[in-house]
Amino acid sequence: MIGKSIAFAAAIAIAAPAFATATVGQPAPDFIAADANGKPVKLSGFRGKTVVLEWNNPGCPFVQKHYDSGNMQKTQAAAKAQGVVWLTINSGAPGKQGYMTGAEAQAFEKKEKAEATAYLLDPKGIVGKLYDAKTTPHMYVIDPAGTLVYAGAIDDKPTADQADITTARNHVLAALADVKAGKPVAVATSKPYGCSVKYAG
Repeated sequence: MIGKSIAFAAAIAIAAPAFATATVGQPAPDFIAADANGKPVKLSGFRGKTVVLEWNNPGCPFVQKHYDSGNMQKTQAAAKAQGVVWLTINSGAPGKQGYMTGAEAQAFEKKEKAEATAYLLDPKGIVGKLYDAKTTPHMYVIDPAGTLVYAGAIDDKPTADQADITTARNHVLAALADVKAGKPVAVATSKPYGCSVKYAG
């Protein structure tokens, strides 16, 4: 089993071309990553559906703000109720804050009652760098045609204070509403906030 996991991890690098970059208004770069159960998940396999990417680090106070308050789970649930695919991604490198094994990721999802479609592990940072993910959380919305239509923060209150959530504009839900209505996303980009993604090196 370990041998298969290593072979799969090596194959992921081939699936994410170094020249591809994530740019709002352009096709979202395809990738393959293992979920918490070790199953390969390919982004293009969800073509025809709206997809949300959420960069995650359970040890980050900004991530804790949205999970401890239930805001991230509510956003996930609202998205899934619309048929949206939600992929939570952890690009933390081994030995760094936020890194998790598959079992730890499963335990986190259960503890937090998370509503993600899958929790993906990206310990080499291949997917994170492909999308230029800078913070946790860092959010992306991809429309059914495979175009990246939003990249940035989850909302417009860049603090770790849970009290700010009630007055914040949830950029992800707003983007999903625009996509569902067939309209251009009103706020297509915003400055992400949170802890830096703990890449290797």
